[in-house]
Amino acid sequence: LYKPKRYETKVVFLTNEELKVLEDYQFAQCRLSQVRDMFVFCCYTGLAFKEMTALTKKDIIIEFDGNLWINVHRAKTSRSYKVPLMPQAMDIVNKYKHEDADSVFPRISNPKFNAYLKEIADVTGITLNLTHHIARKTFATTVLLYNDVPMEIVSKLLGHSKMQTTQEHYGEVVQKKISEEMIRLNEKFRK
Repeated sequence: LYKPKRYETKVVFLTNEELKVLEDYQFAQCRLSQVRDMFVFCCYTGLAFKEMTALTKKDIIIEFDGNLWINVHRAKTSRSYKVPLMPQAMDIVNKYKHEDADSVFPRISNPKFNAYLKEIADVTGITLNLTHHIARKTFATTVLLYNDVPMEIVSKLLGHSKMQTTQEHYGEVVQKKISEEMIRLNEKFRK
């Protein structure tokens, strides 16, 4: 008769302003600059840490629309999906193109990556407890949902196997967007 408890977790993500601060900051240390670049890349692609570190130059392909896409194999669900390469992400890929290795980014462990993110947050004044997964959440919320991308497309771009997974995680964010739009609409009618 035991039923495990389901814990509701709050979706933590960067705002547009925090993302901009992170993108524009000039780091003195190369290691911090590299980790920031990889984090920002994931803010515009939604890749999980495992997919980001496994990303090779062969995974970036020209698709049916003539644009560059990332062909991703999601280890967690053992499924493949594709993500269009936005200009911000493409700039970062081009920054590391000169490397001779087959992989797109330098190798780094997840604990070290997250430790450097804490340092980056301190330096830039971001108060969130930055982890790599926040980049994936930022992609879904700040980059996609707050720019009116429909939930079913967000689900596809995140590689979720079920739409319900996306709705459970980001339903609260959609409610906030609805509230913001209603406030904007109310102000419009008052004029």
